[in-house]
Amino acid sequence: MTQSSSSPESGQPGKQLALSRRNLLSGATALGLSVPFGIAIHRAGAAPNFSLPSDLAAPAICKATDSAPVATGPLKKINFAWNAGASCLVGVTVAKEKGFFAKHGLDVDLVNFAGSTDQLLETLATGKADAAVGMALRWLKPLEQGFDVKIVGSTHGGCLRLLAPVAGGIKDLTQLKGKTIAVSDMNSPAKNFFSVRLKKIGIDPVTEVEFKQFPGPLLRAAVEKGEAHALADNDPITYLWIKDGQFAEVSSNLTGEYEHRVCCILGVRGSLLREDKVAAAALVRALIDAQDFAHHNPAEAAETYLPYAAGKATKEDITALAKYHTHGYHPLGADLKKELALYADELKLVNVMKPSTDTAKYADRIYADVLS
Repeated sequence: MTQSSSSPESGQPGKQLALSRRNLLSGATALGLSVPFGIAIHRAGAAPNFSLPSDLAAPAICKATDSAPVATGPLKKINFAWNAGASCLVGVTVAKEKGFFAKHGLDVDLVNFAGSTDQLLETLATGKADAAVGMALRWLKPLEQGFDVKIVGSTHGGCLRLLAPVAGGIKDLTQLKGKTIAVSDMNSPAKNFFSVRLKKIGIDPVTEVEFKQFPGPLLRAAVEKGEAHALADNDPITYLWIKDGQFAEVSSNLTGEYEHRVCCILGVRGSLLREDKVAAAALVRALIDAQDFAHHNPAEAAETYLPYAAGKATKEDITALAKYHTHGYHPLGADLKKELALYADELKLVNVMKPSTDTAKYADRIYADVLS
């Protein structure tokens, strides 16, 4: 689904990068994250229903950043593309507002990108932006096209939920056989993720479930009107839609085997790696520091995001989401490559990735370990 770009949103800090055709659902498709147009929470204000094991709560790479030298001298200018409407990217605002970018020698200009994923990757590949964040399940398929872009890090897990009306009685994925699920587009991370989940429990996501597309802000209304039985999308909109108790979470990408799986990743233009690997490494270190700060200080992290917030999300909502998303989990190196390959394997299950793709080699090709 081609997304659009346009003029800057009123009152939104940072620059806008206009590359697409219409001004609707702009950054969501490009970065794999949704803009908070909706209303409505499951576990409001609560932390996730699991605790990270000690080796994940403080992975070695996090500790490695502590010994990284504090930058002196001129700062490296970086254009950083993100979706300002995605509160799960609170680590980005922490890095900007709390000085983590500057600490690592970077002067980062946040660009609120509007456009499709292909446009975003082309923007990186051609040097119009230096770095960007987005969802692995949004990026992996387009990266097959050979863009000069490398994944260099990850930020957190969480973000995706499947919801159903409480009155409808759907409480687990097995009850979705023969049902219709509303999604914002047919290539969305939520559609791909829950297709994989259904496939793994023996429900064919093509023949035994119907995914039906509606504009993102209208997903809840579509279910309420009886046009679908459930909906699947990203935080913060799904988080807000369960706030009034009329909808409940059926599943998420923090459920079961996905409890310790990253969802959002950091990518850079290939030319940055070739010209200035030190700057690419500094980006990774700065975001790791910022993610860990958000993990330990969710309310303070939420404060940094408030100037960028849109829709109905409050500071309390953003704080609750900062607690829910696994900002303390951001694998790198062999661990991240393993997760990228695993996602690619799963996308092969639902015919998104080519069956012939060697996913281990593919992960090697699209990932660069800038800290080694």
